[in-house]
Amino acid sequence: MSLETQIMDEMKNAMRAKDTVALEALRAIKSGIILAKTEAGASDTLSADDEIKLLQRLVKQRKDSASIYTEQGRADLAEPELAQVAVIEKFLPAQMSEAEVEAAVAKIIADNGFSGMAAMGQVMGIASKELAGQTDGKTISTIVKKLLA
Repeated sequence: MSLETQIMDEMKNAMRAKDTVALEALRAIKSGIILAKTEAGASDTLSADDEIKLLQRLVKQRKDSASIYTEQGRADLAEPELAQVAVIEKFLPAQMSEAEVEAAVAKIIADNGFSGMAAMGQVMGIASKELAGQTDGKTISTIVKKLLA
């Protein structure tokens, strides 16, 4: 079942349950899918990788907004953003823990014989491809810096 079909089914359920937070998050996903499909040079369907990137971008936007609201003392605005993050994350593959990411990055470094900060770009390229959808780039970057330092 495609992401778009799943979103439509969940939207119907959210409407029936009158769950406004979930409905808002689902509409954001649907909007992102439509925008991605209508971009210049895009096909009528999104690949699984594109769907994951879209969902990760939406989660990151909401987490960033929530942190800004929290810094400004606006918990009333941060809570709905974090609730939307929970709804969107249901459609992402299971996320890896930091220990799992660290083990995967350490394996990449060992397998390819990388050492020193000069190899960070190469390690990031390989790790980003291998761990796509399972963790965010910021976590990968932090762990790569720690292991190469």
